[in-house]
Amino acid sequence: METPATDVTVLGLGAMGQALAAAFLGAGRRTTVWNRTAGKAKPLVEGGAHEAATVEQAVAAAPLVVVCLLDNAVVSDVLAGVDLAGRTVVNVSNGTPRQARELAESVACRGAEYVDGGIMAVPPGIGTDQAMLLYSGSQPAFDRYRDTLAVLGTPQFLGAEPGLAALFDLALLAGMYGLFGGALQAFALAGSEGVAARDFVPMLQQWLAAMAANLPRFAEQIDTGDCATGVVSNLAMQAAAFPNLIDVSREQGLRPDLLLPLHALMTERVAGGHGAEDLTGIVELIRTPKENQ
Repeated sequence: METPATDVTVLGLGAMGQALAAAFLGAGRRTTVWNRTAGKAKPLVEGGAHEAATVEQAVAAAPLVVVCLLDNAVVSDVLAGVDLAGRTVVNVSNGTPRQARELAESVACRGAEYVDGGIMAVPPGIGTDQAMLLYSGSQPAFDRYRDTLAVLGTPQFLGAEPGLAALFDLALLAGMYGLFGGALQAFALAGSEGVAARDFVPMLQQWLAAMAANLPRFAEQIDTGDCATGVVSNLAMQAAAFPNLIDVSREQGLRPDLLLPLHALMTERVAGGHGAEDLTGIVELIRTPKENQ
């Protein structure tokens, strides 16, 4: 069982790894750190961390090993040949569900428990209410170290399937980048007539917040497979008007690159006889990718 003095090791001291280690230190956890290149541990050591000379020493120093490296390929390389027996490996490095499952199998075969993680925060948010961290994999291991992991931010356990945290992480990021992509196009359009982004942003925020209110309705359409009920602006109408977004971008001397993929999907869906649906019908196209992609 976990105690308030649970020791923890952090592998990887990039900006996020340093934030994780600092949060553990701030919560009174005895923290061992290790990084592939020297020099990054100094401020943490000054704050009370112990720097291990090798990854083997770092893993041996604590029952809970939190891994925050560039990606899962690096995680596999770093942990190759390391004795993991009796340890819980919590990997919060960026990766795909398939990679998470492969790592979970590799770690389990070496006598350790595996929890995959996704950090929904930037480094300054770690240790605050702004941070949410997603976890999946060994529930006994997660339950054992829940209190220590909660030091980093609000923990959300998604299930025993190791790939779930990576899937949710990347799905949320897909939504974020879609939002940011649209916002960047909007800023560029407003700016093409000399409107400062700071002056445009209040109206953009208000509009996006109002549009986000549609998400529960979209979710219901997608889950039921009925994308033609409760439609207030059908896809055929939207697809007919959408080229104006592309044209105005070009007329204002801007690139429409962020808009073109969505327009292509809208056009394809309407051509397939689904013009009466809502925008959500595009999900069906996303679910059946072209063979050459």
